[in-house]
Amino acid sequence: MKRICALMIGVALLIATPGVATADATHQQAINLVIQRALSQRGVPFAYGGGNVAGPSMGTVAVEPPVAVADPGLGTTPLTSTTPLAPAAPAAPAAGLSLSPVTPPTAPAAEQRVSRVGFDASGLIVYAFAGAGIKMPRSSGEQYKVGQKVLPSQALPGDLIFYGPEGTQSVALFIGNGQMVEATDAGVAVSAVRTNNMTPYLSRIIA
Repeated sequence: MKRICALMIGVALLIATPGVATADATHQQAINLVIQRALSQRGVPFAYGGGNVAGPSMGTVAVEPPVAVADPGLGTTPLTSTTPLAPAAPAAPAAGLSLSPVTPPTAPAAEQRVSRVGFDASGLIVYAFAGAGIKMPRSSGEQYKVGQKVLPSQALPGDLIFYGPEGTQSVALFIGNGQMVEATDAGVAVSAVRTNNMTPYLSRIIA
């Protein structure tokens, strides 16, 4: 009887062990797929609000407003190649008064945005994890709330690195060797991990 029980336990272990190995292999395969999917988008431009499960999508990007010069007679005028730059003749001062040149105050130029197809930080993460069949929230702040929290010292490839309070400023995908994939102002790129403004915990989505 004891021999039969031992045999049954041995068979159970033989059956269970390959299953564990298969689970580990599947787990690593999913992580590798997520990383490769993010890396495949290197060079795609940055676009605020851009990116979804299918790839880059329409977003916006800030552009520099036109440079303006103060014109005492007409207010603020955009500076172009045809704008005359010769100073206006000074007005004759009234008797007994000494006038100093006065530049009228100008309001700061409003930020201008144009449409562009690309990724923002959280959009890139949505796209990367979609390759493994994982639906991620759309904002970095919401992405910070999901997954298993791990310390930076315990980081593994595939973990998410967050910046700002509760991860609300940005997110990047850790790929190992002190590097991460992120959507930078210049586009999707591999960067050295930055600790400045990093949240205390990373998030492990595939655990």
